[in-house]
Amino acid sequence: MAELVDAHDSKSCTARCESSILSPGTVKKQKILVIVGPTASGKSALAVCLARKLNGEVISADSRQVYKGLDIGTGKITKREMKGVPHHLLDVASPKKQFTANDFARLARKKISMIYHTGKLPIIVGGTGFYIDSLVGRIVLPDVAPNKALRAHLAKKTTAQLFSMLKKRDPKRAAMLSTPSERNNKVRLIRALEIAHALGRNPAPRSNLGTYDVLWLGIAPPDSKLRKNITIRLFARLRGARNNPRLGMIREAGQLHAKGLSYKRMHELGLEYRSLARLLQKKITPAELEKELQSDIWRYARKQIGYWKRNKEIKWFDPKATGKIEKRVRAWIRK
Repeated sequence: MAELVDAHDSKSCTARCESSILSPGTVKKQKILVIVGPTASGKSALAVCLARKLNGEVISADSRQVYKGLDIGTGKITKREMKGVPHHLLDVASPKKQFTANDFARLARKKISMIYHTGKLPIIVGGTGFYIDSLVGRIVLPDVAPNKALRAHLAKKTTAQLFSMLKKRDPKRAAMLSTPSERNNKVRLIRALEIAHALGRNPAPRSNLGTYDVLWLGIAPPDSKLRKNITIRLFARLRGARNNPRLGMIREAGQLHAKGLSYKRMHELGLEYRSLARLLQKKITPAELEKELQSDIWRYARKQIGYWKRNKEIKWFDPKATGKIEKRVRAWIRK
């Protein structure tokens, strides 16, 4: 991506950022820039570009990129693509274990404080809505430990049965699941019932708690462009760098399984790894894998956009509108 500005004094930029972010006389809340949007929209490149110009560091908010070894399949940013910008909360958990939104919020708050107190701008970038909303206080995700026995019992139910149970147990939480995809998300339904079982009900979402001064930016290319981006990126990840299958995500999935990542856990990780597990088990062909992933990733991207469109604080931009984006961010920093 082209740089946002051609000529700015980096020292004066740093000074402006520090005075805007750190001065207790001008700003009471810690400023954080949040960049959201669907997969393959260009969020990461934009975050790197802004971080280089505005003395920032990036905190990844991706529910699968937190896991070690899930690199090609998740499209994890490379060292080269980082261009020297520090990135946090990548590769912080074993894929064999669950990493929750509460885990993310706890670690992200520590990273924000660290970045903030070194005079830099924290930039949160990602497409996992629960992670970011739990961090800034838009939703409350109680720290309820997994109940394995209850989960095993509920796993035998259909999504329709689970949703019916949730309506009886916690009607307010059930009403929040407004779309068919949400009502058919078995993992989310089981978790909601698990929380209701432990607490009596799920804590209701609430408005921003005011811990941070947040600037929300949304990145969403036109549908035709987004589809093309998804196809190109999927092809590259399947074929590997320079069409070398040894560097592709099929080989990565095989290596992960050889190191002890079960097919069941790969299925739980979703999207690419769910389909890759099916391929490795010879349940689908490579051609079916590619077709399946194109459909699933596009559906996921639309789901991400739908989730974020509910947040009216987000100002949406085309990824090419770098001049407008830069102007908006600098104006916010100066406040």
